[in-house]
Amino acid sequence: MIESIAEMVDLAENQGLPLHEIALRAEMQHSGRKREELRERMRERLETMRESVEHGLAEPVMSLSGLSGGNAHRLWNWLSEPGCEPITGPILSRAVARAMAVNEVNAGMGCIVATPTAGSAGILPGVLLTLQEMRGFSDEQLVDALFTAAGIGGVIFRRASVSGAAGGCQAETGSAAAMAAGAAVELLGGAPRQSAHAVAMTLKNMLGLVCDPVAGLVEIPCVKRNAAGAAQCFIAVDLALAGVESVIPADEVIDAMGAIGRRMDERFKETARGGLAATPTGRRLARLIWEEKRED
Repeated sequence: MIESIAEMVDLAENQGLPLHEIALRAEMQHSGRKREELRERMRERLETMRESVEHGLAEPVMSLSGLSGGNAHRLWNWLSEPGCEPITGPILSRAVARAMAVNEVNAGMGCIVATPTAGSAGILPGVLLTLQEMRGFSDEQLVDALFTAAGIGGVIFRRASVSGAAGGCQAETGSAAAMAAGAAVELLGGAPRQSAHAVAMTLKNMLGLVCDPVAGLVEIPCVKRNAAGAAQCFIAVDLALAGVESVIPADEVIDAMGAIGRRMDERFKETARGGLAATPTGRRLARLIWEEKRED
């Protein structure tokens, strides 16, 4: 398997191939599966992503705990109102709504694609499906983008972590946003090296982000952190396509994230004992939820 972003970029440049082809060939070699089988599996994942987005936008999807739900639907309806001009613009605002929709569906026990985790599953579909809507990309182009994202995610997994319990939310939403950024740059016509810079700029702006789920549930602040991850992704995409480069290479940023995660206090790694989970309101909500469950 590919062990670094630099290796992905070098292979792409030396062979005159896009990053998605490098990632696909690596997966063919690793899994022993044929090209069309892998692409068909990725098409199925894309369709699941689309269904989860549509579900979360079409109606308020509430979580079993009652902590979250309905905000993606609320935002989507507001964006559809005549004369609505969101400060974030039409692309980011719609990507945010889609990202939140997926995470609300997840919290409501619906079917999503963990990319790379359930807690960060909204960022990649939110970004890619919005780019498809706004720029007219085909499903096959999105499948290509998903292979690029998978290749980036695989490097992050091997060099650091994508687990909130191991590395904090930087490892979850940070990794997802970096995967989306690298994929989006390629989708929008950027060079492999520009994708690498987008990965670096996204991830380094999310270093140190803690995992502090209220009541230990993947809802608060997870749903809205997917919205923030989509924003970080688009910022890095614009910078990279404009020719802005990260002084620190992507692999070194990934390694730094891994080191930060290993040194992070356990209270900030999905234990629900620190950060927002430890606030008065966070503790009160946790007591209400778990007392209700004991009564049930």
